[in-house]
Amino acid sequence: MTLQRTTAPGTTTDAAHDAAHDAAPDAAAVNDAAVNDVAANDVAQEVIVENAAADGAPRRHAFAFWHEGVLLALLLALTAWAWRADASFVNPPTQIELLGHVWELAILAVPMTLVIISGGIDLSVGSTMALCAVVLGLAHEAGAPLGVSVSLAILTGIAAGTLNGVFVARLRVHPLLVTLATLAAYRGVAEGISQARPISGFPESFGWLGRGHVAGVPVPGLIFAAVAMAAAVTLSRATAGVWLRAIGHNETAARFSGVPVERVRIWLYTLSGAAAGICAVLFVSRRNTAKADIGAGLELDVITAVVLGGTSIFGGRGGIGGTLLGVLLIHQTREWVSWHWNRDELNLIVLGALLIFSVLLNRFLSKER
Repeated sequence: MTLQRTTAPGTTTDAAHDAAHDAAPDAAAVNDAAVNDVAANDVAQEVIVENAAADGAPRRHAFAFWHEGVLLALLLALTAWAWRADASFVNPPTQIELLGHVWELAILAVPMTLVIISGGIDLSVGSTMALCAVVLGLAHEAGAPLGVSVSLAILTGIAAGTLNGVFVARLRVHPLLVTLATLAAYRGVAEGISQARPISGFPESFGWLGRGHVAGVPVPGLIFAAVAMAAAVTLSRATAGVWLRAIGHNETAARFSGVPVERVRIWLYTLSGAAAGICAVLFVSRRNTAKADIGAGLELDVITAVVLGGTSIFGGRGGIGGTLLGVLLIHQTREWVSWHWNRDELNLIVLGALLIFSVLLNRFLSKER
């Protein structure tokens, strides 16, 4: 049987054949691009899963808590030294009294841990705290109910933190530059609107927030426990914990994998600002005074505690347990230096030494892993 052409040469069939031939490279290019996109997404997802697993799970042939173990040993050594030099320092009544100085540092260190894990930093927490305290004092002085004044202070912290997050996430300005600028700006606003004068005269009942107890536990301690537990669960159990480590390890890979990087960063800085607002309320409640110079230098203590606790300053690794040990070590060291020598300049030297030690320890243990 002979096959016959239904159309003559050079008619519609040949034209369609030529058009298809011309379109083939374009189709192939589109197909290659699609394959490349899928491959890139798969690679990014692989990186995130491997990195998150590396940080979240213990190594098979290595002890997973060397850093925490070293900090605990240092804390015990400091306690033993203090006990031998002056046993009154380690007496339970003394320690309970000194514990009241740690809550602002401890609460601020929790969101700072999350911020640094994501590869960011927040230098403005102390200034934000001062601004919130001044807003609280001025609102109360203007006759606002105490509940409204407290709410305004916390909302001010949320607004300040959100502004940091928008600059970092949306405008892509480096967090060090953003928060360094707002460190000065928020402090300046606080001094300007308060005219650098202290504001006092809060009701006695307000002091319960900063000095009160519930079932023998300090109220600020309960607030810290709630914040720390929420952060620990987020890091270990929630998808957001994987997102934070992914962003800290490789922000580009995280974007390829569909992680909402901008939204996560804004939320992190908002949480940091909210924590600063809460700490301002607790500080004013305990001291019965709101002024623009509170929290000066507190950001250095907070960052040192977080890095000392094992959170990588470059992002991608860290945990709340290590931060808690870092907070305790810094608190006990500072209180012991003040107790034994009563010289503030020694505290600054010791804090700087601890920061350098924490970076070196982090690098050494990272190589060992």
